[in-house]
Amino acid sequence: MAQPKQSKNSTRDSRQQGRIRARQKRREAQLEEERLLQEQRALERRQQTAIGAVTAAIIVIAIAVIAGTVIYNNIRNSKASIRDSAYAAMQAVKNKPSYANSEGGFVFSKNGIGKKVKGAPTVEDYMDFICPACGSANRALDATFIKMVDSGQLNLEVYPEGFLDASSTDNYSTRAAAAAIYVIQNDPNHALQFISKMFSTENQPQEASGYIPVTNARIQQIAKDAGVDADVAKKCTDGTYTEWVRTAAKYTPYRSELWNVSGSNKGSMTTPTFRINGHYWDFSRATGPDWQTNLLRAIGMKKADIGIAGKMPSIGSDKGPIY
Repeated sequence: MAQPKQSKNSTRDSRQQGRIRARQKRREAQLEEERLLQEQRALERRQQTAIGAVTAAIIVIAIAVIAGTVIYNNIRNSKASIRDSAYAAMQAVKNKPSYANSEGGFVFSKNGIGKKVKGAPTVEDYMDFICPACGSANRALDATFIKMVDSGQLNLEVYPEGFLDASSTDNYSTRAAAAAIYVIQNDPNHALQFISKMFSTENQPQEASGYIPVTNARIQQIAKDAGVDADVAKKCTDGTYTEWVRTAAKYTPYRSELWNVSGSNKGSMTTPTFRINGHYWDFSRATGPDWQTNLLRAIGMKKADIGIAGKMPSIGSDKGPIY
């Protein structure tokens, strides 16, 4: 049986539907392509954001490091500038003590003021006469220092400082330091005894709210009690070296070699400060029961050998402290 013939209309409809389906497929393919492209772009944006964030973080860190370095360098340079200016001011003072070395210290030895014994260690002692810790240290060490100096076992380099005037009502720190320097200049043979007397419990005043004014007459009497020449004792409080003490007090704290190397005061100077053969003595590391034990260990000296000529500390004149 013959197949029925399709009408022209049905043929056109069929072709039209085919074209519609083809357009739909192309549209779907186009949409899928756009979707994939958008996802790719989104991924790229996320990657760029992450990279940008990391880059930004690196830049921030770099800026912080650079800024920190700049700040540190500025502070360091500022301190160095202050130190240099203060040093120049100290050197420009009219009444400079002739026995003082370039840093403001006074060397005591068996050979005399300012003359070191070769082969003997040098202990630097930075002190303030109102400082309680200085008093404790000096009361424990002064007798040992004097015996070892007299026997040629030690060079003692003292630095009387005027740091703590604010702890008294009459600038006691500066007055006491200036008096000590006057005695050093004019009666050096009794200077260490005078310093020791000033730190005795009977004579060292309390600081701050416990301070009771100390007259010049009282300082003069302490000097006489230490054996200082009467005329020198009378003049030691005239203020001859007051300006020099004040300029030294502005210079010494900026010497970085004197700054604490540990503890809460790391990076700043406190009193007492000791150096042994030019090396900072971090006495907070010492484990002995008292100042004398720790000092003798630091320089390599037996207690039984104190004051015996020829018995020398093991560190010699160049090695640092023993811990």
